[in-house]
Amino acid sequence: MYKAATVITEALYRRVVGEQVEKMSELRNTDIIYVTDLVACSHKYHLRRKYPELTISFEPSSVLGILLHKGLEEVLMSEGYEVEKSIETHVEIGGNRYILKGRLDAYNPNTRLVVEVKSSRSSKDLPREHHVEQLNIYLNMLNAESGILVYITPDKIVEYSIPREKIDLKNLVKNIVDDIIHPRYSWECSYCIFKKMCTYYVEEQKPQ
Repeated sequence: MYKAATVITEALYRRVVGEQVEKMSELRNTDIIYVTDLVACSHKYHLRRKYPELTISFEPSSVLGILLHKGLEEVLMSEGYEVEKSIETHVEIGGNRYILKGRLDAYNPNTRLVVEVKSSRSSKDLPREHHVEQLNIYLNMLNAESGILVYITPDKIVEYSIPREKIDLKNLVKNIVDDIIHPRYSWECSYCIFKKMCTYYVEEQKPQ
């Protein structure tokens, strides 16, 4: 019988959970809105500000996604890309000033190409609407012409060229602040960590 070991698991835990814990104070800051908030249920943003500790996760699928991103970022760095590039802009709503923050997986400063990487268990229905919208928000924040959306799944590696489409960032932020879109997609509630305390929880209807 082999004995259990935890050497690598502990190292991963310290890194993955440690990074999440470091963001707790920022998650409580009601003046900060993330780009990912704009493409999700608006109520999730408000619940996360109240209960940020519930967002801490150490699921194998999440860890795998993080490791995949790190590996691809190393490759892109060798090709001249900046990785995990932070960007932000300010948006005023009702006299209040909000900071809209995003983090690009990769950005080529010479070609101004934005790269967004997604890992997925399934290659069905690609590209996904909220991923396209997320990348488009980045393009608008940078005034960049186009970006690449990359999917890495167990059976495929595919990428899509996404052109910039003009959007109203202020309106998107207002929807979050005023909490008027809950949920944004019918499938969101099933995966939401706040579903057991959410007034707007909707059980996804399965096809007959």
